[in-house]
Amino acid sequence: MKKLFLILVITVMTITSAMAQQTQVAELTFAFTRQSGRASNQFAIWVEDDHGRYVKTLYATRWTARGGWNRRPTSIPIWVRQSRVADLTRTQVDTISGATPRTGTLTYTWDGTDNRGAIAPNGNYVIFLEGTLRWENQVLFRAPIVLGQGSSVSQISVEYTGDSTAERSMIENVRVRILR
Repeated sequence: MKKLFLILVITVMTITSAMAQQTQVAELTFAFTRQSGRASNQFAIWVEDDHGRYVKTLYATRWTARGGWNRRPTSIPIWVRQSRVADLTRTQVDTISGATPRTGTLTYTWDGTDNRGAIAPNGNYVIFLEGTLRWENQVLFRAPIVLGQGSSVSQISVEYTGDSTAERSMIENVRVRILR
């Protein structure tokens, strides 16, 4: 009876500890303005640890995720490289991708798990939002976050490559916060 009780207590403590770690949720919100024409409107959101190791994709536009990166290598190339999307099955790609959204405010959340569903340990991470503005014109937002230190708002850095400024309105007003 004592062994059964001990096993039960250890099991409850393990589940409680796992649930406590998973309560950290990060939220990324931004204004998306769909662009007209070709070679635009592609974006991906993913998480890396503080050593630059890929953790999980939160979303990628379906065209690029399903092979558009192979036809147009300038389509969200950093995400393509980091996620190793070329090694994923069609089913895996479908779980992380979707149709290009309509214009509006978009919100994506990270549940604190990695791409296998395991709970990520508390610590430092970076949420990335990469967009293809038009052909080789890109934008990359970086938002460092800390899991395990409660609610906070992240400082975001942005880097544009290429010479186009007209399409910079495609992704604006990016915010990242830890909810709990």
